[in-house]
Amino acid sequence: MKKPLTLLLLVTALSHGKAQTYQKTDLGLQTVANGNNLEIQFYTPGVVRIIKYPVGAKFYKNSFCVIQHPEKTGFSITQTGNGLVLQSKSLKVALDLKTGNIQYYTIANKPLLSEKGAQFTPVMDSAKSTYAISQDFKLADNEAIYGLGQHQKGIMNYRNKTVVLRNLNMDIAVPFFQTSNGYGVFWDNYSTTTFKDEAGTTTLQSVIGEGIDYYFMNGGNADGVVAAMRKLTGDAPMFPRWVFGFFQSRERYRSETEIVGIVKKYRALNVPLDGIVQDWQYWGTNDTVWNAVAFGNPLYAHPKQMIDSIHQLNAHIIISVWPSFGPATSVLKAMKNINALFNFKTWPTTKGVQVYDPFNPLARDVYWDFMNRNIFSLGMDGWWLDATEPEQANAKQIDKAETYLGSFKSVGNAFPLVTTGGVYEHQRKTSWDKRVFILTRSAFAGQQRNASATWSGDIQGNYQSFRNQISGGLNLSLSAIPYWNTDIGGFFSATKYRRGVKDLAFQELYTRWLEFATFTPLMRSHGTSTPREIFQFGAKGYWAYDAQEKFINLRYRLLPYNYSNAWQITANQSTMMRALVMDFPKDEKAYDINNEYMFGKAILVAPVTDSLYVSRATGTAVSDFSSIKTQAVYLPKGSKWIDFWTGDTYTGGNNIDVKAPIDQIPLFVKAGSIIPMGPFEQYTSEKKADKLEIRIYPGANGNFTLYEDENDNYNYENGLYSTIDFKWNNQTKMLMIGGRKGTFPDMLKDRVFNLILVNKANGTGSAEGKPIKIIHYSGLQVQTKL
Repeated sequence: MKKPLTLLLLVTALSHGKAQTYQKTDLGLQTVANGNNLEIQFYTPGVVRIIKYPVGAKFYKNSFCVIQHPEKTGFSITQTGNGLVLQSKSLKVALDLKTGNIQYYTIANKPLLSEKGAQFTPVMDSAKSTYAISQDFKLADNEAIYGLGQHQKGIMNYRNKTVVLRNLNMDIAVPFFQTSNGYGVFWDNYSTTTFKDEAGTTTLQSVIGEGIDYYFMNGGNADGVVAAMRKLTGDAPMFPRWVFGFFQSRERYRSETEIVGIVKKYRALNVPLDGIVQDWQYWGTNDTVWNAVAFGNPLYAHPKQMIDSIHQLNAHIIISVWPSFGPATSVLKAMKNINALFNFKTWPTTKGVQVYDPFNPLARDVYWDFMNRNIFSLGMDGWWLDATEPEQANAKQIDKAETYLGSFKSVGNAFPLVTTGGVYEHQRKTSWDKRVFILTRSAFAGQQRNASATWSGDIQGNYQSFRNQISGGLNLSLSAIPYWNTDIGGFFSATKYRRGVKDLAFQELYTRWLEFATFTPLMRSHGTSTPREIFQFGAKGYWAYDAQEKFINLRYRLLPYNYSNAWQITANQSTMMRALVMDFPKDEKAYDINNEYMFGKAILVAPVTDSLYVSRATGTAVSDFSSIKTQAVYLPKGSKWIDFWTGDTYTGGNNIDVKAPIDQIPLFVKAGSIIPMGPFEQYTSEKKADKLEIRIYPGANGNFTLYEDENDNYNYENGLYSTIDFKWNNQTKMLMIGGRKGTFPDMLKDRVFNLILVNKANGTGSAEGKPIKIIHYSGLQVQTKL
């Protein structure tokens, strides 16, 4: 993005007898301080961009991440001696003209963040002189730090921690952090970056950078910070509604007959399913044709018929596509013709397999051309873009590679952003009627705008790995990337559970993981070594089968809640999987909790991440369900909490022991919440939403907006959708159902809302309680006392 050149005013400040000048610009100011050029630019009243680079050097950048243009922002500049203060309506930025250090304050003069110094170290990159860069900051002693992408060490709060930000399998690098004080910093750099917080100094250090370029955003709270980051880097579009159902996957289905048969089996069992996933080798089993981006395996001789059969079963299919290609593929030859291939070692290690250069716009065109002609045109519903780091055997080797836009060392972390962006932009141009859905293994700042859902990588199947997923997903959400999921049961299960699905211990782990996944943005079963379909665990009546079926059904009953929350992500930059600090920023006990979170703004989830019912004490796995075990749960202060299963009410700010039978995990609903629940159904479009259950959890005032549209296509972008507002007045016990706003084709004209005021008599999460009142709704405002 070009830096502003319009100079409005040249000002001279006298300090210690020396004249120091700054130039006021349309967006802020430019000056020289401590040997560096420095620019301050207001993007909004609460977002400021800072640029620094040595005098005599050049700095120019078109950001991969930032797509927002600066808004016209009113601000003033006042001077006191050697200090300047730039003030907008929501932020004060204080600059020391001598040191070049900046301090940020609220309008009420509350200190937010202070700089402590910047460093530029000359280095060579691809025979070009440039810099290694770093910026030191000073945070308040009691602040907690979140974000930085997804990492696998179970850390929720990064205070006093060091994290290397480089995109690798299972590690997602996002050079962005926010704190419990309601502000965030986005470090706009694409090289390997180290975050370090120790001894009162917080540092961001990148191995390559022509200059320091970062954005400070004062959001007031975590939601405000996420909103600012999304506005900077792009909003997340809506996924099709079926994506919020249940996905079944495996490494791998080996024929078109097998994959269609899996869907048929789910339908025969009446277990809900919306997505089936085709993993690798549909192109052929020889790695010379690796990722041909075409069906070449004779066991997939009729791909369109396969896809049509899945659609006729009211399911959807996504397919694996990699960024590397075998030497005998047409796509590799096409990439070679435009000089868009890297030479570093990747996976598979077969000689001649090469990764393409997505930084080259022509390469993105070629990539989509093969995807479209050979796969999308057959009716494919979505993409599984695997290994988007990309897969790399040697970091030093890959850093020496040259991309279309410079060395891989300087831009490599942005690889997943540009490769998913190429697919998203091309599909948007190709089809209006089918929303883009991309499942991908890595991410970077801004990737939410590419209709991408990130999964956590090829993780181990064990309880420690399971627990570590929670903080990883929460911190990715706090990095403004809202859609995340895991391989239920962990990708690698044989490391600990060699008998796989036949091992009672794995059955317990998988069941607990599936219960957790019910309350993640996407719910997807996948892994290697052992199959994971529900019928592999036993038949109806067996504990593992029954618990899994119960939670898959619960996922479908929550579809109105989840789809409405997805709309809040798109329309209002909200977050679905929410760290406790997002809703309880004043509760310091919640800052470090890494095994609880809010799902939407209503439901507190405490996954069971320990084995409670299966023991290997004798060397053989043995189950014991003779007594119900408990799990400790912390209920954040500032709210009353209602047990989702029992309807019992608890006061926040306390630890409690909660019963955790194998078919339940601790779930609590925040008082004042309104949760719409749909019917039991086998796929997301099986039944009309003309009869919805509206569950009101008393104890506080509350509201909820029910969102509905055509479930697919982009007509919602043109205003074709509807919303209905529900408002609960706890004092009067009155529920207001607002008039429906908006319209879309085939919208329901009349409907029934079954209202349930939750209490101990009807608190069951299966919603078997007796409705208090039935309302026939035809679009008019309705008020009723409960």
